[in-house]
Order: sequence, then C-alpha cells, then structure tokens
Amino acid sequence: ADYSPYGGGMYNESSSPTVSNCSFTNNFAQYGGAGMYNQSSSPTVSNCSFTDNRSEFGDGGGMCNISSSPTVSNCSFTGNRAGRGCGMFNIHSSPRVTDCSFTANSPGYGSGMYNASSSPLVSNCSFTRNNAYYGGGMYNATSSSPTVSNCSFTGNSASTGAGMDNVD
Repeated sequence: ADYSPYGGGMYNESSSPTVSNCSFTNNFAQYGGAGMYNQSSSPTVSNCSFTDNRSEFGDGGGMCNISSSPTVSNCSFTGNRAGRGCGMFNIHSSPRVTDCSFTANSPGYGSGMYNASSSPLVSNCSFTRNNAYYGGGMYNATSSSPTVSNCSFTGNSASTGAGMDNVD
C-alpha cells in the first residue's frame, strides 16, 4: 500500500498520461485521490481497477478530478472510501466515463460518484450497493449537469437519493 497526502497510487498535475490494464489497490491519501489524483489533467484511463483505496478525510477514494477532463473506460471502482466521492470525485471537471462499474463504495457523500460544478458524461455504467449519507450511487451538487445514459442504479442506500441525489 502506498501513502501520500494526495494521489496515493498516482498523482497527475497538468499532464495527460495514458494508463491501461492497471490496478490501484490499497492506496491511502490523506486529502484526496487515494487511487489517482488529477489536477488540471486529462488522462486516458482504460481497463483499470480501483479497489479498496482510502481517503478517509478527503475526496475521491478511487479517483479525484479537479479542473480535469479524464476519459475513463472499462474500469471498476470497488470498496473505496472517502468523505465525498468514494469511487470518483469531480469538481470543476468534465470526465467522460463509459462502461465502468461503481460497486460497494462507502460511506461519505456520493459514494459511487460525487459531482460539484461538474458536467460528466456517464454512459453504460452500473452503480451497485454503494452506501452513502446522501446520494448512494451519485451525488450532484453546486450547479452540476451530468449526462447519464444507459446506466443502472441497483441496491444503493442513503438517507436521501439512494440511487442519485440532486441538490443545488
């Protein structure tokens, strides 16, 4: 297991790496992005797993995107923990997320995916058995405008918005 204040598994700032067929497992970041942290970056991430990563007091257990536009496809986000966005956290970001699964991420806000001032494109994804205070599968706040198509929300739990919670 790797430890870092940000980006326990990988830290990207103003960069756009291509990452494929990789696993990010048991990483810890105190403030955010335990699996992968992206700041002003546009990485292409495919066929990767983000499993059991922890950012207990920060954002983005699996992946944290700040002012970033990653392309994420065929990836799994499982068993990650964070304050917000256990699977994926987005702020001022526009990720394209396709054919991904968000499973058993908890607790926090938006355990599958948390969006703040973000406009992600999310298609053909599954949000399953995520447990959150608000927005089990997905939490959309602060003028977020996600486009969600052909996705399933199954067995998620939360105080409000078990599948998806939209607030302003």
